[in-house]
Parts: sequence; structure tokens; C-alpha cells
Amino acid sequence: MNLACLFQRVLLMASVRQIICHTLPFSTPEEQVEGIKIGTLSGVYSPPYQLLGRGYLRVNEETGDLYTTEQKIDRERLCPSQEERDCTISDDALVGPDQEMVKVIVVVEDINDNAPYFETDEIYLRIPEDAAVGMKVLLDNKAWDEDTGSNGEISYHLEGAGSFFSMAQDGSALELVVEKELDREAQDEHRMVLVATDGGSVPLSATASLVITVLDINDHCPEFSPDSPHTAVVSRVAAQGTTVKQVKATDRDLGHNAQITYSFSPQISERAKALFRLDRVTGRISLAVDVRLDTLEEHVLKIIANSPHCPPVLTQVTVYMQPMVSLEPAIEIKFMAEYKNQTIVLRENEPPTVLALLELRDTSSVQAVLSLEADSMPFTLKEQAGNYLLSTSKPLDFELCSDYRVTVVISEAQGKRVHGRKVIKVAVEDVNDNAPQFEQPHYQAEIEENNKPGVSLIQVRATDADSQLFGKVSYRLIHTPPVFSMDEATGVLSVSESLDREQQGTYVLTVLARDQGSPSLESLVSVSVNVLDQNDNQPAFLNQHFIFFISESIPRLAQVGKIGVRDADEGDNGKVVDVWVLDKHVPFAVDLSQLMLRCTAEVDREKRDRYDLLLQAVDGGSPPRSSTASVTIFVEDINDNQPQVILPSSNLSCLTVSPSTRTGSIVTKIYAVDRDSGMNSDITYQITARQPAWPSPFQIDSHSGNITLANRLAGGDYGMHHLFIVVRDGGKPVPLQATVWVSLLINETLEQCYLTSVPPYPSQTTEPPVFSQLEPLSKPAQSCTEPPWLVLLCGLGMMVFSACMLLAATVIFVRHKNLTRKQTSKREHLEMKLLK
Repeated sequence: MNLACLFQRVLLMASVRQIICHTLPFSTPEEQVEGIKIGTLSGVYSPPYQLLGRGYLRVNEETGDLYTTEQKIDRERLCPSQEERDCTISDDALVGPDQEMVKVIVVVEDINDNAPYFETDEIYLRIPEDAAVGMKVLLDNKAWDEDTGSNGEISYHLEGAGSFFSMAQDGSALELVVEKELDREAQDEHRMVLVATDGGSVPLSATASLVITVLDINDHCPEFSPDSPHTAVVSRVAAQGTTVKQVKATDRDLGHNAQITYSFSPQISERAKALFRLDRVTGRISLAVDVRLDTLEEHVLKIIANSPHCPPVLTQVTVYMQPMVSLEPAIEIKFMAEYKNQTIVLRENEPPTVLALLELRDTSSVQAVLSLEADSMPFTLKEQAGNYLLSTSKPLDFELCSDYRVTVVISEAQGKRVHGRKVIKVAVEDVNDNAPQFEQPHYQAEIEENNKPGVSLIQVRATDADSQLFGKVSYRLIHTPPVFSMDEATGVLSVSESLDREQQGTYVLTVLARDQGSPSLESLVSVSVNVLDQNDNQPAFLNQHFIFFISESIPRLAQVGKIGVRDADEGDNGKVVDVWVLDKHVPFAVDLSQLMLRCTAEVDREKRDRYDLLLQAVDGGSPPRSSTASVTIFVEDINDNQPQVILPSSNLSCLTVSPSTRTGSIVTKIYAVDRDSGMNSDITYQITARQPAWPSPFQIDSHSGNITLANRLAGGDYGMHHLFIVVRDGGKPVPLQATVWVSLLINETLEQCYLTSVPPYPSQTTEPPVFSQLEPLSKPAQSCTEPPWLVLLCGLGMMVFSACMLLAATVIFVRHKNLTRKQTSKREHLEMKLLK
């Protein structure tokens, strides 16, 4: 490669690069109004800016912004043949101070501004009626859309096609699909609308009429019409070519498929073949020869209708050939009963009645008589003065037969020849002589309670043997609750409200059936409506809150009280199958056999004086229903607890009393409690023994237990006083009691006093002391007195201690006399405060 060739390639690449670098791409939707900004040149080039072309674009010389002009951009007009490639607008622009030329290319984006369109407003198709379901027929008349992309994609559907046709698209092919079997004879043309819709965001559509003609196939065979003649009469004299009858068969197909030809069956007689001629095309039967007969002839013509690819069909025409008529006897009827249109009308149930007078005419040549055919019951014909009376032999019943044809025979007297017959019609007129009759003597219906209003229960039916209005039956209820109604025409019994079996379980209704006669006849029937139970009632306790009182000494399984519970339903729904106590930790249970609440364990009022229970009852329905009731049981007290002495706490307690204590002052107090209640806890106090036995200066209040000073203390009162006090409750019949010793020491020094043993049992008491609660406190004293040497040792110790105390008291007595008095007064005040 020489240097010149290399240089040319470099220049070519530089030129291409310059061209590419000087091309600016933009895009805009079509159909934009004037002044819509498309883009700007300022992002790449500096001002000024100028477009060389004049048309779809303009540029702002200072900003470089590109805008649409008043000339709208229409992509379909600019690029009519470009469907897949981009449609562009190009222009040259001078930019920058150096007036550099750049290429501006704007891609025009398609919008859905064109609706689909068909080239024709009506599309015609022809489809044979034996087209198979699922068969597809190609449609050449597709719709067109000038837009591109999804805006130009078209989908199709049918409107008004019923269920016969649908549309299918296979790529670019548009096909009509047969969805249902076609029958030209039922519908020979189908009209519908073919709708084409594009794929735009706001779709546009077009329509065309689609007319489908169903082509005939030979799927039907000839049929003789029901009104095709079966009889024909040829008069006495008839010329050749006279039309006897014309038969007609039809084929529902069209054209060649419906062509029918007629022919005589080979089975007709030779005489008939000679007398009659049949037109193969029209089915006209005519005489082949002139006819003049002396006797009656009857010919049965069997005619065949043929069609291509179909089996022949046959019809039959009976032709009566009338002979030349000679003078024959005739009957003249003179009606004696009501008649209409030569028909005698007779009400039913009438007694034997004369209907008509029959006269024979034209009997000069023959001697004729009248008689009835053998099956002419219940009618009679009697000769009277050369004429005949036609009568009924018994009352006629419309319900047995409403129309009679009485055949009167004209024959020779010897009965050898019949000259003619005359049929006299007798119509029986119905009267309202039958009451409606119910199909059942009694009707029963069942319905569950809580039914929906308006539900039908049962239909009663009555029939009336009479005719027309006399036999038309209407129904109604009589003396019936308003919750029931009956359809007057159908006899359907309905209930208009919801029934409640608990209010009424059975209804007995009376239905009246009445015909439309005048006067009308009627009949009654009863209808029993049984309301079936539903489990719609829960068990109900007789009280929602039971209150019982029991003694705390109640034995196990003893009766606490009767639990009344019932259920308004019936059967298993109304059976209370279980009642139990919901609280598990209580000493009570329900005896279901007797509906009795029983005590299952001991109760103690002092531990719990009241029980609040919750009972639940369940019925046997499915699903079961339940209810609850509350029970309060109060435990009544018995005197099972003796009083307990709280103060003093021991039989060895001792209190020093100052000789200066005033009369009436409370020295000490006995305090006792009783765990019972009421009278069983009312406590009284009594001093039953004293030591020393001479009149004691102390007394006790029987209710408060306060021990007071009854008399002013004197010198003889100094020393120890033991009071034996009995504490009793108010229980009946035998009160319980406790005892306690109260020891009081009258002494000036107010020194603490002590006891080492319980005073001996007082002989004047009527019963031994009871102080079970204080026995543990007296045991130390008893143990101290039991061993003699221990008692002696304790006594010596106390004496030594007492001597020391006496010596100390003597030393300080004189020096602190005033102080001692103050202390004594203060101690008395404190003791009184404690006693209070």
C-alpha cells in the first residue's frame, strides 16, 4: 500500500466522522400543535442558531430550542409506505459564530390517530348447512389501520352472532369459526356485526355488516300436509278431465333438493287405474274417462310422493262414485225439543223426553219403515199414526256422554233392503249437578318452626265432573288464622309468617272448594298442619338466682334445695340431659335424677359462711343449647365453738392494785371471743368463786367483762384476791363456756406480782372449770409444783428476792415519798388507758 492510498483513507474517515458528529437526533409525536418544544441545539453548540429549511420546524436564534410550526406533522402522509422503519424529518442548521452546518433529524413517533377501516360496509359469505362445528372459513375482507406498532395491530370480534359463529386470527389470516350446527330450514341467513379494534391505549374501532347465507343440502324428505284430502266424491255424471282431488306433499329443502313427483301405487285396482289419472308434478287427480254410473262405487287410491335420495311417502284418498239417483224414501224431521243448527239440545237429568217427530216421504214406490241401529241407546223410536216419535229412554248424563249420534235406518218392511240412513245429533247440555270432590278425605302437612314467611306447605286438589264454569273449582280457607293463605286457583296452602311450635304445635284448617255454577256447589276438607320442633329454646331455670340456707352441721349428700329447670321444646330438644355446678371447688353437686342440689362435703360457717355458685343446664338437641343460673347458699351457724379467752392470757396472770384506787374504777378486763355468730357468739361473764371467800371488793360486768372496784379498799382487803370467772356464750339448748382465774394483789408498793400455781378448784362452783385454751399457759406452773424439791427451791429464791426488794424499798421510801406518789398516779392512769 503506497502513501497516497493511505492518505485518502485517512481523509475519508475524518469526513465520515465529521458528518456523524454534526448530526443531531430528536423525536416528537405526530400531530403536535404549533409551539411544542421538540429539543434544543444549545446543549452542543453555541448561538446564534438558524434553520435553512422552512416547514415543520423552527428554531429560536438565541436559545437554540426547536419548536413545531403551524404545519402539523402527519406521519402517515410523510411516510405512507414506511411501516417498520422510523419516519424522519431532516433539516440543516447553521450554528455558532462560525456558522457551522449541522444536520437536524427528527424521528416522528406514531400516535393512534387513525381508526381501523373496512374497504366495504357489507361482507357476504355462503356456508353449507352441513358445515361441521369447528370449521373455519377464511375472510378476505380484513380491516386496515394506517398507524404502526401496537396502534396498527387489529383484533376482531362478532356482535349479534348468538352462539353460531366466532372469529379467530391465525397470524395475518382472519377466519370465521362455526360454533354450532346450522339448519337452513330453521334459519337461512345470519346477520351480525364484525368489529375491528386497534391496539392503541385508547382503542379505536370500525364495523362492517357480516351476512352469512346458509346453503341448502338435501337433508329433508317430502311430507304430505295434514290437511291433504283423504276422501273425494264424484257426482252421478262427470266428464273426462274433471278434477277429483289434488294431493300435496312438501319438502323443506330448496331447488332441486325439493323437487317432488307423484305416482299411483301399484297396489290400486285395475278399475281405478282406468278411471283416474294423476299429474306427476302437481298431484292433481282427474277422471280419465267420462263417468255415468248406476251403482255406488268406492275406490281407494294410494299415491306415492318421490324426491331425490329420499324414500317414497304414501297417502291415501278414498273416492266415492255416486250412481244415478232414483226416487228413494226420505225422512223429514220436525223437532219437538230445543235445537240449534239441526242438533237437538237437551239438558242433562231430564226425564224421558220426546225429541222429534219423524215423517217418511217419497214412499209411493216402496213400503218403508224406520228403525234405530242397535247401538242407539238410550233412545227409542215409536210409530204413531204413520209417523215416528224419537224419545229418550232415560235421563241423560253429560258426564257420561255429552254428544250422541242417533242413526235412523230406512228399510223395506220385510227388512231385505236398506234405502238410507239419517243421523240425528243430540247434544247434552251440562247442568251444575256435581259438587267438587277432593282427592283425599283429609290432608296433612308438616313444617319446621321458624320457617321463612311465604313458604308453601301443601296443595289440595278437587275435581268437578261438570264442564266449563260448572267444573272450574276455586279454593279458600274458612275460620282460619290469618297466618295461612291459599291460592284461589291452584289450592296451594302457604304460611305468611314464621311459626312457633311452643305457641301452637298443630293447626287444623278448613278448605272450601266451590265451582262456578249458579247456584254454586261446594265441599269441605280439613288440613292438619303439624309444626315440627327445632331446638330454638334453651333450658330455662325457674329462677335466675336461687337462694338456699343450710346449717353448718348438714350431713353429706343432704338436700340443699330444689333446682327447677325446664325446656319449652319437645322430644330430645326439650329434654334437659345434664345440670352441673360450674364451680369445681365447692362442696355441692346436682342430683340430676331429682334436680336436687346436694351437699357433698362438710361445711364450716366459721371458715366460709356463703357460697356463690353458677349452674349450667344443657338440653339434648343437636346442636345442644344451654343456660346458666346463679345460686347463693348461706351457711347458718350452730353452737360448735366455745368462747376463747384472749385477756388475760393465762391463769397465772396477776395484777397489783393500789389501795388508793377509787370505787368504781376499772381494775382489769376480761376479753373473750366466740367464732360462732348470732346468739351463739353472745358472751356473758360471771364470777363464780372467790378466794378469800369473804365479800370481795371486786365485781365484773356480765356483758363487757370489766372488773371494777365495788367498795373502798380497807386494811383488811390487802393481799391476794383470786376470782374464778366463767365465760359463757348464748347458744341453745346448751351454752358452751370457758373459765379463767384472775388474781389481783392489793398492795401499796405496786410491785409486780407473780403466781407459780393455779389456785385450787373452788368447791362452791357447780361444775369444774373449763379453760382448754389456757391449759398450755398453765403447764409451766404445774411442772414447777410437781417435784417437791423444785417447789422448795423456787420458794426460797422468791423469799430472798422479796427481802432484797423490801430492803431497797425501805431505804428509798422516805427520800422519794413524793416521787412514789407521782409514779403511782401515773401507773393508775396507764392501767386505765390499757383497760379502755
